[in-house]
Amino acid sequence: MKKKIIIAVIGLVVLTGFIAGIKGLQIGTMMGQKRPVNAETVTATLVEPQNWESTLSAVGSLVAVQGVTVSAEMAGKVTLIAFEPGSRVQAGDLLVQQDVASETAQLRSAEATLALAKVNFERAAKLLQQKTNSQSEYDNADAQFKQAVAQADNLKAVIAKKTIRAPFAGVLGIRLINLGQMLSAGDAIVSLQALDPVFVNFSFPQQQFSKIKTGLTVRIKSDAMPDQVLEGTITAVNPQVEAATRNIMIQGTIKNFDLLLRPGMFVTVNLMLPEQQAVLAIPATAVLNAPYSDSVFIVEKAPDNSTDGGGTVVRQQFVRLGLRQGDFVAVISGLKQGDRIVSTGVFKLRNGQAVVVDNTLAPNFELAPTPKDR
Repeated sequence: MKKKIIIAVIGLVVLTGFIAGIKGLQIGTMMGQKRPVNAETVTATLVEPQNWESTLSAVGSLVAVQGVTVSAEMAGKVTLIAFEPGSRVQAGDLLVQQDVASETAQLRSAEATLALAKVNFERAAKLLQQKTNSQSEYDNADAQFKQAVAQADNLKAVIAKKTIRAPFAGVLGIRLINLGQMLSAGDAIVSLQALDPVFVNFSFPQQQFSKIKTGLTVRIKSDAMPDQVLEGTITAVNPQVEAATRNIMIQGTIKNFDLLLRPGMFVTVNLMLPEQQAVLAIPATAVLNAPYSDSVFIVEKAPDNSTDGGGTVVRQQFVRLGLRQGDFVAVISGLKQGDRIVSTGVFKLRNGQAVVVDNTLAPNFELAPTPKDR
């Protein structure tokens, strides 16, 4: 029995020594490779200069090129509503017909009187040429003919005013009347707005007056369509400065093909200036935002005597940022051209942490990105 126990103990010692030797060999191999401990995989990019368009930013308001609330010109009962709320109409399309039965009857009488007056006038003119009629009789026939024309025209004008048509092409709003309703002069019927193009009104301080002129490009963005930027041009600059604010009112014209812009909307306006400015640009995703300061992580080689064995580490660098454009942000101070910085995943890093750079899945940063799901 003792012999069996001794053999089992010897076997266990040999097996333990074998396993310990394998683990020691693995650890030695890892130490020989000097692999960094707890290294994070990151993407990196170089800080490079870019030429950006110079811009001036403001908040603007959209205004219809043509917009009106269609109203009744004369009192009368609504006998026909010929439009659908929210529909598009062309100039001259019938919107509302008021009761014109009385005027139509009077017009038929007036047209009969006009026809008789015309015949009498033509007869008087012929007799005057034959010198069988006096000048006074001719003048009387002429006056009666003109009065008949005026009476018929007056009734036609009344009928036209009670036949309410679209004054221009546009989009109708909500109907404000009902069939059979008695309208008074000036009662609102429906809003009509021309939506393509639209005006954008905005202002800049008088110090910027020398930079502003008609024809410059404006780009607008609205909360209603956060992924789209629409472009237009400055079409008017107010000749005077507002006394209360010392601002200059500016108007741009924007194409609105899809009718996504509506009068009354607030938009962000960027006025594109002719000159360009040189900036040091980095991806916006490279910035770690914090209440005390913004920072980035610079990728650099670790010292040979460090625990990382001369691998790659990151150093947190505080920066001062400027304008943003597309996927980039300008750096005013804190970095220099050629610095290599972490471009994504900065929230999981700490100062001095070991990293492994892998740009296989690095995103493509653009100055004018276009979302694919637009």
